[in-house]
Amino acid sequence: MRRSEEMDLARRALRGRDLVVFSNDWDGDPLSKVHIMRILSRDNRVLWVNSIGNRAPKANAHDVKRIWNKLAKFTEGVREVEPNLFVLAPLAVPFYGSEAVRALNRSLLRAQVQRAMRQLHFKRPISWSFLPASAPVSGRLGEEFVVYHCVDEFSAFSDTNGRHIAEMEEQLLKRADLVITSAERLRENKARVNPSTVLVRHGVDFNHFAKACDASTPIPADIANLPKPILGFFGLVADWVDTEAIAAAAKAHPEGSVVIIGKVAPDVDPSALKALPNVHFLGRKSYSELPGYCRAFDVALMPFRVNELTLNANPLKVREYLAAGLPVVSSDIPEVRKVGLCKLATDEADFVRKIDECLAEGAGPSRERAERIRHESWEAKVEEIRQHVGEAMVKAGRGL
Repeated sequence: MRRSEEMDLARRALRGRDLVVFSNDWDGDPLSKVHIMRILSRDNRVLWVNSIGNRAPKANAHDVKRIWNKLAKFTEGVREVEPNLFVLAPLAVPFYGSEAVRALNRSLLRAQVQRAMRQLHFKRPISWSFLPASAPVSGRLGEEFVVYHCVDEFSAFSDTNGRHIAEMEEQLLKRADLVITSAERLRENKARVNPSTVLVRHGVDFNHFAKACDASTPIPADIANLPKPILGFFGLVADWVDTEAIAAAAKAHPEGSVVIIGKVAPDVDPSALKALPNVHFLGRKSYSELPGYCRAFDVALMPFRVNELTLNANPLKVREYLAAGLPVVSSDIPEVRKVGLCKLATDEADFVRKIDECLAEGAGPSRERAERIRHESWEAKVEEIRQHVGEAMVKAGRGL
């Protein structure tokens, strides 16, 4: 086959196909997976299979509520949430340490997904997994092609059984026809198991977050009158967030405010931060509200502890902060360094110094700053993905 014909075949990839996607719960915050599949659903039908979990549940209110919600969603069956995008909330038993439970999950999940595929009349499906926990079924659904899209070092999460997650991921890596990673360190690690591994970094919903630069975008009431400067963070406050760096920033600017938007993970104790009078926990906000909050920020914060999890991470919020035109102070991790538009801090004192530099250079949203990230749109990233999938399918001799 001539190179021009191969390129034409690659360009036609991921159009008019049926995709079975294993990912986080659809109703959560719109992570990278949601942005990618929303774009792909314009040209393909997508069966989105809600999270089957990376860890065993704990006996706490958070996990009990989550189990109850999953049971409620399961009773709804397959539902069309957007044109061409269907959601299945499967039942699974997330105790991965037991081989008997793994066998049960394999049968239970496969039956549920295949039933949904029959209901939707899926043909020649491509399975697309964002989670190692799909290993018992990925590649066993009669798929024509298997993609593993790795956006985290899942075995490094503190609340998982790392060894069992790593075992499942290795199965998935070996079975995948193509592995897509979001960070260079992930690409290097996964390519050791599967040479058909490529790098496609995260994009950003530029037009959405750039609204922060628009004077007509309203600032929400719960942040509008807080003392300036406002040092802001949005996202999950999990154990990989450096709360000591946030506290240091608050103490360095008692005249201003530190604003934290998002949920606090059950295993994180926020009491030391809440004891500081100028730290404000505003809770989880809808995606549509975030540009308004960003408009009130003077400096955006991305304080991560440096460990195996974050060294492999490509934090989506960094690009969202930048698209909002904000100066960003971040921990020094490889993928943020690669972006090249943030001030990188090596410790708590440096974090405070970099915040002061941002304040001195001109704080708050700037359209000029935002324009520097415009080219990193999700549409551009999906075109990269189409090309990689098409080339891999051509190489494997699969039909498009």
